[in-house]
Amino acid sequence: MTKKTSPNLKHYKKLLLDRQKELLDVSKMSQENASPVELDQSRVGRLSRMDAIQGQAMSLEAKRRTDAELTRITSALKRIDVGDYGLCARCQEEIVAGRLEIDPSVLLCVQCASQD
Repeated sequence: MTKKTSPNLKHYKKLLLDRQKELLDVSKMSQENASPVELDQSRVGRLSRMDAIQGQAMSLEAKRRTDAELTRITSALKRIDVGDYGLCARCQEEIVAGRLEIDPSVLLCVQCASQD
């Protein structure tokens, strides 16, 4: 395990917490779009209903992705607390700062991620 420099934990923690807050805010606003589509023929035409069903499916997928990102952020915050943040989960080498800047919740270094 090589540890050249310790990442700026306060900086990355702030990035993670800001992103977490943003995702939670967006999630609250988009919950209504994922509600079941009513099949009342008198209220909504066939094409409009299809649009609503498609919108619902896209909203559910967006929620799934948001939930997955929130899980990664929570995991990264825990790694900060225990002192493992910035180390690759597979090889234990340091993850370069540029990669952490792009995605502070990343688990793997570039080399390990490219092996998948």
